[in-house]
Amino acid sequence: MSRPAKNILMFALMAVLFILVGQMQSWNVALSIFNLCLISSIMALGVNIQWGYAGLFNVGVMGFAALGGLATVLISTRPEPEALAAGGVGILLSAILGILTVGSAIFTYKRLPKGNLRTLLMLVIIIGGLFLTRSVFGPTTSAIEKVNAARAGNIGGLGLPILLAWPFGGLLAGCAAWVVGKIALGLRSDYLAIATLGISEIIVAILKQEDWMTRGVKNISGLARPVPYEINLQKSPWFLDLATTLGADPVTFSSIFVKLCYAILFSMVLLAILWLSEKALKSPWGRMMRAIRDNEVSASAMGKDIKARHLQVFILGSVVVGIAGAMLTTLDGQLTPSAYQPLRFTFLIWVMVIVGGSGNNWGAVLGGFVIWFFWIEAEPIGLWLMQVITSGMAEDNALRSHLIESAAHMRLMTMGAILLLVLRFSPKGLIPER
Repeated sequence: MSRPAKNILMFALMAVLFILVGQMQSWNVALSIFNLCLISSIMALGVNIQWGYAGLFNVGVMGFAALGGLATVLISTRPEPEALAAGGVGILLSAILGILTVGSAIFTYKRLPKGNLRTLLMLVIIIGGLFLTRSVFGPTTSAIEKVNAARAGNIGGLGLPILLAWPFGGLLAGCAAWVVGKIALGLRSDYLAIATLGISEIIVAILKQEDWMTRGVKNISGLARPVPYEINLQKSPWFLDLATTLGADPVTFSSIFVKLCYAILFSMVLLAILWLSEKALKSPWGRMMRAIRDNEVSASAMGKDIKARHLQVFILGSVVVGIAGAMLTTLDGQLTPSAYQPLRFTFLIWVMVIVGGSGNNWGAVLGGFVIWFFWIEAEPIGLWLMQVITSGMAEDNALRSHLIESAAHMRLMTMGAILLLVLRFSPKGLIPER
């Protein structure tokens, strides 16, 4: 079988699996999994840009996704007038002081010759600026958090359409990636992994602690939606007529209709990012990045600025992850900082890239679908399998009860089995890099 036919067959098999879930469980479940697969595929594309194109080992994926989630709050939620009056000026002043501190430290570092005087002045500027910023920032955030603490307790956002939060989430993640890259990209790959994981944990910790911005562990719910609400659809004559024509229950069909709307939006974003990624990969820029990945010494000898190119691709991959993070928060309808578990979900995204095929964009998309599908369906499939295996045992058999209860913990074993099988029979992934 030719390679294109094999690739089409694998995507067709995934489509069959979704149809089976729709028929055997429900179309609501099938579409819910499909939407999450679309978002996972976009995240996998972001990681593939960093690892597959340039060999950058980024383990801070969830940190950049969390920044995308933060963007939905900053863009789409309505501002809190009382909170703004209590601390808006203070937050702005704190930001200005922080920027001035960093700018002064950089100016001192560049202007003064290397020596004890430069080091001493930089320490004075940084420590003094930190204390000065905290003296304004601390009382300001406390004042904001005391305003309507039960209902809000945060400063709110800009009240703009939530679709604008998706590109802004990418921009926010890209800015963070620039800062991280400037610091960490000179490190060896294993140290880069440790550094990005640590930075990811710091980002998530900030989201959990800064109640004035994200309400912390109290979460922000009821975010705006780019699609209709089910209750509004159920009151619309055109929708009721459509449901009657299709012979569907309006309540169930309204939920399916909303998920279809999300699927169309997410598919458009995925296809746009995939098209751009393919164009970049096949361009001279893409060939240069692969040359740097395969042999940095030779690429450097050819006059390529390795660190600058690494920074460039690191930012691009993080932007894609940030967009996916904003989409995920939009789908959930709430920002839950405690749900961002860097090590657990970063592992899943990396498995998607490895299983799909590192360095191949279509492979990353397929990996996103395969891994997230089985991550969700591992439990019902495992329960069905255990029931079949133990069908000949007595109802009160201890082994039967233990096996059926263990089906809920099949996910990690399933992921490990898929990874081992793919690495054994297709070491370069399901759709390997050409």
